[in-house]
Amino acid sequence: MIARKNVVIPAIAATFLTAWTFTGSFVKGLESIFNASLTSASELFNIFLIIALVTALLGALRALGADRRMVEPFRLVMRSGHSAFWVLAFVTYAISLFFWPTPAVPLMGAILLPAAIAAGLPPIAAALAIAVAGQGMALSSDYVIQVAPGLSAKAANVGTDAVAGKAMVLSLITGGVALFLGYLMTRSQYRKPDALLLERWEAGETEAAAPATRRSLIPGLPLRRRVLQPAPAAATVEGDGAVTVLDHGPGAGAGAGAGSVTVPAQRTGGSSGNGAGGPGRSGGEPSDAMAAAALRSLNGGDLPGDDCPKRSKAFAAIIPLALVGLVGYMLLGKFTDAVPEVVGGDAAALVGGVTVALLLAAAVARDAGNALQACADHIVDGLVFAVRAMGVVIPIAGFFFIGNADFAGKIMSLGDGAKAPGFLFESVTHLEGAIPDSRYVVGFGVLIIGMITGLDGSGFAGLPLTGSLAGTLGPTSGVDPALLAAIGQMGCVWSGGGVLIAWSSLLAVAGFARVPVMDLVRRSFVPVVVGLAVATVAGLIIY
Repeated sequence: MIARKNVVIPAIAATFLTAWTFTGSFVKGLESIFNASLTSASELFNIFLIIALVTALLGALRALGADRRMVEPFRLVMRSGHSAFWVLAFVTYAISLFFWPTPAVPLMGAILLPAAIAAGLPPIAAALAIAVAGQGMALSSDYVIQVAPGLSAKAANVGTDAVAGKAMVLSLITGGVALFLGYLMTRSQYRKPDALLLERWEAGETEAAAPATRRSLIPGLPLRRRVLQPAPAAATVEGDGAVTVLDHGPGAGAGAGAGSVTVPAQRTGGSSGNGAGGPGRSGGEPSDAMAAAALRSLNGGDLPGDDCPKRSKAFAAIIPLALVGLVGYMLLGKFTDAVPEVVGGDAAALVGGVTVALLLAAAVARDAGNALQACADHIVDGLVFAVRAMGVVIPIAGFFFIGNADFAGKIMSLGDGAKAPGFLFESVTHLEGAIPDSRYVVGFGVLIIGMITGLDGSGFAGLPLTGSLAGTLGPTSGVDPALLAAIGQMGCVWSGGGVLIAWSSLLAVAGFARVPVMDLVRRSFVPVVVGLAVATVAGLIIY
């Protein structure tokens, strides 16, 4: 991952060697390769499915032209990529704090994300803001639902309120630092508001990264800009000036692959220059056929939904109102007894069900006679997009699932009644005796252990371990056990909850933003780790 190479083959090899070494059977080692991927696929399929359904809904709205009309009101707030970044972070945090990020991410992906892209926010920056605010800040404190603080407090034998309060402070510090650094690292890529940006994003157009000539604001991090790479001569369609639009999968390296397409440049005469639209524009025109067609349509051509403007405008209002109503229903369940409370997986299921209902309604509104086929096409397109964008993570997650005692027995075919090993937790437990009694060493030791336990993709699975360590090491080191439990909670959730590893709910964020999940992990790593370090030091000083 650090070398920016795909880790699928090493993960598969490690899965095979782990199972072969433990069982002593070469055949079971081979079987474990399939079983690990099957197990991870079953555990992650809910994320794949909700990505597919929301993508299908966006396709139906695009056919109606409602997506473009729907984002117009948000331009009043998202006047630029800079404001869009902070609006996305704030709204995601507010929703995730009450309902966890699982239902919040689809809401952001369906409503605010297109508006942010049109405002000039790069997709990678949008994904970073959503991940840090939702999977990071909100979930690591879990201040409202208090599942995480309850697990940590019980293991540390301290009060839940004590852990929750300290976790809230630490999460705000970590998230604030991470968001600020993430903003600084991506702001050079922000663009002027332009409807073309939304057109290109929806069309799946991505651009290859090339090193910029300016120095990075953060030392040691190369500043990167986005350019369209010239296509090889053999791939040129219409003479010189063709460009290759790259569609990288997660973890893919640079260069045109199976997912790349070449489109000819549109020349209008005159001298070339770097105008507002970036390199390759001439006389204000875009440099590729896709952008030219989009610009022509925006300047008076036929747009999707022009043949049914009333229905298009109606759904531009219905979709946001339906989702706001969904949030209102959840709030009623949270703070009143008027309706049953909906949290966690049930909330995600409710979002998925509402998404399907809206998809059906949009398809019928667009063309009632062809609605059945249109719905099927949209769902298939969504599933294909979800699997193609995120499927590479399945074997990677399988390797880390083999380190979890809950899955190891099934993956290695140990049989009923056999005790499954917990490789990951056993290795962490062996490190406990190597931690000195210094309060700072203990604090960072618990943080690192929490981050390691989160590598299995479950942000809460390691909380009993970090809580137990906090209760054991706190009195001997002179550190409040509740603080150590909160620090361990930060490490577990920020790592496994979906910010620092790809085989987690970060899949959903990357899927909705249409960016490679491994790129998002790399962009998030430095801001989050710095934020965790600052929060740990601040917590040890404050408390």
